[in-house]
Amino acid sequence: MISTALARELRENGLRWHPVSGDVFVIDTGEFDGESFTVSDMTIEAHEFDTGTILGFNGTTEWALDSVALDNALWLPREDQLRELLRGTFVSLSRTDAGAYVVETARASARSRHEAPDAETAYARAVLELLSQATAEAISPSS
Repeated sequence: MISTALARELRENGLRWHPVSGDVFVIDTGEFDGESFTVSDMTIEAHEFDTGTILGFNGTTEWALDSVALDNALWLPREDQLRELLRGTFVSLSRTDAGAYVVETARASARSRHEAPDAETAYARAVLELLSQATAEAISPSS
């Protein structure tokens, strides 16, 4: 699982979350530090309203938590979700002799390498770079 700090960076750089069953998240308010939750049709459902998405906690008896606004939830995307976000830029996933994971991406004629101790973090760093490039292109003056 990627760190909450890296997940926060992804969100701050434009990654948007549309919750589906199986997604993992944390409540990003400090009240539930160290607790992660999984969206499930049985216990935690995403409810769409005109005012936004609310994550409803159904049938939970451990604590009195009925729902949390999506703005207060921080998505921790899985490896497969991160790889999918790379779309056509993904080239390969490999391991170094030291056991680190390397994700290689290619965009236009530029290639990038993202090395991390686990595959999810390497993928997340590649997605972060892709988001940063997209933002830079969106705000750069046209020639």
